[in-house]
Amino acid sequence: MNRDQLITQVKEEYAGIAASEYQQHFHQTTTELTPDAYYEKLLNAVITEIENGKFDNCRDGSEIINRVAADKSMLSEWNC
Repeated sequence: MNRDQLITQVKEEYAGIAASEYQQHFHQTTTELTPDAYYEKLLNAVITEIENGKFDNCRDGSEIINRVAADKSMLSEWNC
């Protein structure tokens, strides 16, 4: 899959996650970031890694999201 397609899929997935009603707990655990801000920051870090080829071996955006959820240290720009 090409990188543009991966970026599109990841954007759609994170938008759905951020809008999910299950993110209500997010406001209870942090006062600094809203779910939208958190996922936008995460999305930007993931897009950078996609553009740099880190996820070229992934079959789709869901696989990338699952990998990142399991280990955010793979994102060079992540510091949350």
